[in-house]
Amino acid sequence: MDAQFSSAVQQWANDILVWVGFGTLVGLMAKAIMPGRDPGGAVATLAMGVGGTIVGCSTLMYFSHGERVSPISPMGFVVATAGAFTLLFFYRLLGGRFFIEGDRATQGRFPYYSRRRSYGSSRIDN
Repeated sequence: MDAQFSSAVQQWANDILVWVGFGTLVGLMAKAIMPGRDPGGAVATLAMGVGGTIVGCSTLMYFSHGERVSPISPMGFVVATAGAFTLLFFYRLLGGRFFIEGDRATQGRFPYYSRRRSYGSSRIDN
């Protein structure tokens, strides 16, 4: 019983590490393909890669009538990258990077990026 539990834990650890490594590679590839500044750090890249793998492989599985697609294959890598690219595109679209609405439209593209902060140098003390 102890040997079965140990092999099951090793299999789960192996699967998690494969998904983390593969998700990171897919997320980095999607960010390299999409031009412009990328939001998020390492954890966001990993989450986007794992989510893109799920989206891409499940979409391909749906259109191939239930034939299982392994994410760790050339076709799986391509569809996972496409899925992560799609997630990144919608993240930027919903985050306001492509379209500017409301009051910000009259102030320029990104007025809060170019604003300088003064730390009391212009204040006159009596």
